[in-house]
Amino acid sequence: MVHVVFGDQLNRQCSVISELPKNTVVLMVEVSSASTKPVSHYQRTLLFLSAMRAFAQELTEHGQRVHYVRITDAENTHTFQDEIVRCSRLIGATSLSCVRPGSHQALTSVQDAASALQIPFQLHEDSHFFDTPQGFNQWADGRKELRLEYYYRELRKKTGILMDSPKEPSGGAWNFDSENRKPWRGSTSDLPVPVSLPEDQIVAEVRKDLAVAMPDLPGKQHGFRWPITPAAANHHLHDFIENRLPRFGDYQDAIVAGQPFMHHGLLSSSLNLKLLNPRDVVAAALDAYNKGAAPINSVEGFIRQILGWREFIRGVYWREGPLYQDRNALHHTGSLPEWFWTADTDMKCQSDAIDPVLEYGYSHHIQRLMITGNFALTSGMNPKAVSDWFLGMFVDGVEWVTEPNVIGMALHADGGIVGSKPYASTGRYVKKMSDCCKTCRYKPEVKSGPEACPMSVMYWDFFMRHEERFTRNARMFHIKRNLERFDDQERSQIKYAATELRKSLGLAGETP
Repeated sequence: MVHVVFGDQLNRQCSVISELPKNTVVLMVEVSSASTKPVSHYQRTLLFLSAMRAFAQELTEHGQRVHYVRITDAENTHTFQDEIVRCSRLIGATSLSCVRPGSHQALTSVQDAASALQIPFQLHEDSHFFDTPQGFNQWADGRKELRLEYYYRELRKKTGILMDSPKEPSGGAWNFDSENRKPWRGSTSDLPVPVSLPEDQIVAEVRKDLAVAMPDLPGKQHGFRWPITPAAANHHLHDFIENRLPRFGDYQDAIVAGQPFMHHGLLSSSLNLKLLNPRDVVAAALDAYNKGAAPINSVEGFIRQILGWREFIRGVYWREGPLYQDRNALHHTGSLPEWFWTADTDMKCQSDAIDPVLEYGYSHHIQRLMITGNFALTSGMNPKAVSDWFLGMFVDGVEWVTEPNVIGMALHADGGIVGSKPYASTGRYVKKMSDCCKTCRYKPEVKSGPEACPMSVMYWDFFMRHEERFTRNARMFHIKRNLERFDDQERSQIKYAATELRKSLGLAGETP
């Protein structure tokens, strides 16, 4: 028997791993296609391969038979399916199995390999999550709309997390969003500095292999700070709980130039690779709340990302199927501008959001949604191209997470499955929540002319282009009222400004 483990399944406590028969061989393969389709940030590839090797070492030390293929092995075919077939024949596999992986493609690769080998295949559900795809479907079936808030409440009732009684949420409210939208007005010297652990021998070895196998991956190669083992990930978790969780709620939406980490957890890569168990993460946050070390708005806001949004997004991914990645409800075809790879743009908010992506493979969730994603939406970029960029350029990029977050939430390309309205804003939001506008050549309140803010111009141009669609949406009534105030001249000025900005910003492609 061969059990396939992918790079986002590095959890020895998984019930399947711990109960494997003694004659089972765990198969792990590094393939270049995982870093080229789509193209991957150097640090994302470094993280996945380093964590995989550390996990294989841990399994071996605990007596598990492991067959491991490195990216530099001469026989490596560099696709998952071909490697599974090749290695299974070498091992003499009589059956294949795996835990549900993080992408439809990965699952298909094992299934097709088993078919090619003419041996049985067994899929195990992933006990890492609070819910299963089947459980999500049971909740979703028959509903006209899928809304996070109602699913999140259901999971809290089922688990008892942040519940004072079976029906009464802790703190008397299901969420504390109204308290979690404060801009940072303090000194940058008062911001906590996240822990950064030294690189070990495994990371050094992977660096050497990447220098040979894939020397031209995008992104900076220095400054790697991401955990590759459960012990390191737990160290990061405790650092967050102690030093950043208490003010996470207040400032989770705040943006400060040159400060990409703020009060955020930096735990998503460890969760997505399964170095951290979400139950342990939630328990640590609850413990801080029960001890009075963190307020309810911070703890609930953080837990909602783990128990709520993370589970909801995964449910949508498996429910919608592999064709979800091609959704383009708004028919946007614009290509990504060059500054997505360089951060070289006069838009201060965009350069500040993309620079840490190039530096660390990271930016926090508001930069992703309301800066980079917001502009990609309103300027009309192709959803698949944007999703591929997010998947490859962030260290926490795994398909089940990225596709619904980008195609659904950020770009509204799924037509409203993930969000009932598009997440779009003008430059005024950026000015309110950040300090970017202070040193930017553009002015948020200006909608035409050389000082016109691209965020504001594209926002109004976007809603004029899609006016019929969104003015039918009850949640967009305020947009309808604002558009009604624009006379023909102002509309023409905005459209002209948007056209000129597309040219100057390198935004090619037709925009409906």
